[in-house]
Amino acid sequence: MHRYHPLSSQEKAIICEGKTEAPNSGEYNRFMRSGVFICKRCDTPLYLSKSKFFSGCGWPSFDEELDGSVKRIPDPDGLRIEIQCNYCSAHLGHVFIGENFTQKNTRHCVNSLSLLFVSALTKEGYEKAIFAGGCFWGVEHLMKDRQGVIATSVGYIGGRVVNPTYEEVCSGKTGHVEAVEVIFDAKIVSYETLAKDFFEIHDPTQKMGQGPDLGPQYRSVIFYFTEDQKKIAEKLIQKLKKKGLNIATELAAASLFYKAETYHQHYYDKMNKQPYCHSRVSRF
Repeated sequence: MHRYHPLSSQEKAIICEGKTEAPNSGEYNRFMRSGVFICKRCDTPLYLSKSKFFSGCGWPSFDEELDGSVKRIPDPDGLRIEIQCNYCSAHLGHVFIGENFTQKNTRHCVNSLSLLFVSALTKEGYEKAIFAGGCFWGVEHLMKDRQGVIATSVGYIGGRVVNPTYEEVCSGKTGHVEAVEVIFDAKIVSYETLAKDFFEIHDPTQKMGQGPDLGPQYRSVIFYFTEDQKKIAEKLIQKLKKKGLNIATELAAASLFYKAETYHQHYYDKMNKQPYCHSRVSRF
């Protein structure tokens, strides 16, 4: 099951027909904000901002893709190596080796029009975190009141269907999980503190579900925006494993977060109830 983003005629020429945008014309050529670059057609995460560098070539340049996100095929010109999204085969650009721009000695030369950017920060400068741990009602309810948390929203992320509905996600066929986006002030509360909260309000050892809620949409996942967030999550998982816990939590780069329908937001506050499958357990 898949559904792609609609494309403009110019985007179709590049993404579907392998054309190239004019040099120095793209939005992301000199763009150096923190976050994740994803496929404009299907939402697949492709590059972390840490891998982006300015090469002066006229197009966005990256020296490393996210694992398994980009495929290489011979270009029709017989000389270059084309790069495509590994999921939907959208044309990205070309890859060049041996130019010595960075220590990795690799340059992914990518069309801006093949990409979307998912920022690690809000326009006000607050940091973003996304956690999935079963029914998003309970995760949100137990994370929203931490001092330093500015706002929370429930929604869907990590799938292959653009703009999914609750019913589509519940089918288990879209690849999305129910998740909570947490906007927080890093001067007041750290990402590590929030990640610890996440591990303590759900069972991170349960696979493909949480409590009585079973299915791929309820699995435990941390979606990271930066390498720092990823490293913190990895460190906490290792600590829990040393305590004897068989951690099922997955780590994945963030992509577009699709906010869920209004009636799902702050559900337990509206119902004046407490979560039925989430409770706090000290683990650290």
